[in-house]
Amino acid sequence: MWLFVAFLLVPLIEIALFIQVGGAIGLGWTLAIVVITAIIGTMMVRAQGALAMNQLRTAFGQMQDPSEALANGAMILFSGALLLTPGFFTDAVGFALLIPAVRLAVFKWAKARVHVASFNAQGFDQRTRPQDPTVIDGQYSEVSEDETQTNGPSGWTKH
Repeated sequence: MWLFVAFLLVPLIEIALFIQVGGAIGLGWTLAIVVITAIIGTMMVRAQGALAMNQLRTAFGQMQDPSEALANGAMILFSGALLLTPGFFTDAVGFALLIPAVRLAVFKWAKARVHVASFNAQGFDQRTRPQDPTVIDGQYSEVSEDETQTNGPSGWTKH
């Protein structure tokens, strides 16, 4: 329901703002502002996106929880979409999401409402391996009789 309301209200707010701003400063300046905010927003999203990628690499490299870095990246991506959408309201929200303090507040708000049931940092293979404690996972290679005779006895071969 809230998504329907957002899809209904955002265009109405944008139309009202276009009428108000266009009436106050004229059509040319209104269109110039929309184009300039899209260009500036694109440059800012690119810079913030690079920082978010570095933050994500650092989190993975140090085996830390990457959820904040992933959330930052998602919010920056959403911000870019809003900044490329023509409008004053979407630009304001998009520029707000480019501010790290705003992203942190949104992340904390979302984190307080999301409950993670379990987290396993061991890797994806752990789910497919047997969980029986008597199973020993290992590798082997077969050694022929010829190899043992040329290398000499190792203590593990029969003679």
